[in-house]
Amino acid sequence: MTPVRIVIADDHPMFRYGLRAALAAGDEVEVVGEAADGQELLAVVNATEPDVVLTDLAMPTMDGATATEQLAARHPRIPVLVLTMHEDDEALFGALRAGARGYLLKGADRDEIVRALIAVAAGEAVYGAPMARRITSFIVNSHREQSATAFPELTDRERQVLELVAVGCGNHDIARRLALSEKTVRNHVSIVLVKLGVPNRAAAVAKARDAGLGLRPETTGGAG
Repeated sequence: MTPVRIVIADDHPMFRYGLRAALAAGDEVEVVGEAADGQELLAVVNATEPDVVLTDLAMPTMDGATATEQLAARHPRIPVLVLTMHEDDEALFGALRAGARGYLLKGADRDEIVRALIAVAAGEAVYGAPMARRITSFIVNSHREQSATAFPELTDRERQVLELVAVGCGNHDIARRLALSEKTVRNHVSIVLVKLGVPNRAAAVAKARDAGLGLRPETTGGAG
């Protein structure tokens, strides 16, 4: 297998030395250049055209996220894998917005780093387990926030009815769950269709699910 050609960027010479030595223990990766800051990284990439860039985030002169953004613009075919000690959301999502294709913490062992470099070189996106959990949590929370703020034109009761419609409940079941008459439920459904600008119940379900409603089995009930 042809080794993956990489450039390493980190402002700590001893860390670069140790990382380079660890990677040299096998033939999967070839280090073709090093840089101590983002500005130097851009120059080294221009000169070596590696398969992957492996960079820290906190560096002088130009940080890793800024360098990643510039590399994405100048060398869109060269993926960037971040290797850093920063595990906060701001650092993670800042790097991803800049165009990084992977994000590992410096506690990762050699084999994990090598696997990530090979995967990123092949076009995949790679995140260490702690960062993958953060990304999943962010997506879930964003989805919940989107669901909570969807359709502000609806009243609380109309939202409850729409949520139940979206999970497949018929009028009789909705009436039972919300302690309403079926006639009242039909009226609520008719008003919801008008407010959502949809012609029928199926279209309302589709629109509600697109906004994140009705995707969880539990719903809010009770009289009111």
